[in-house]
Amino acid sequence: MSGLVLKLNPQERVLINGAVIENGDRRSRVSILTPNTNILRLRDAIRPDDANTPVKRVCYIAQLVLSGDVSIPDATHQIMQGIESLSQVLRDDDSRAHLTTATNAAHHQDFYRVLKSLRALLPREARLMQAYPI
Repeated sequence: MSGLVLKLNPQERVLINGAVIENGDRRSRVSILTPNTNILRLRDAIRPDDANTPVKRVCYIAQLVLSGDVSIPDATHQIMQGIESLSQVLRDDDSRAHLTTATNAAHHQDFYRVLKSLRALLPREARLMQAYPI
């Protein structure tokens, strides 16, 4: 049996194909067997007001697809533009690898992987923003 296994803490909420699911009083594991299911842990969600940096903005767009709030073609176009902009600044090998993974995932409409790849860049972006304040 394959698929995604979610390990949920007590009262943890997760968005699955647009439906908010809340875990009970105990830790649990949930197996998602359906391919291409849109899943977002709400504790990891970026709030609209928090999408205030370039990487967070692109992550937020991917998140909107997972929540069902934006169409795939519109989001794909915006994500690709955002990744292109990020690639002009994040030029190290590790960042490039994450951006390449996000680009490939966007082409395959795997927005969970887009979000995961780009979230890995958030600590680097925070360091850069701190070192070079606007």
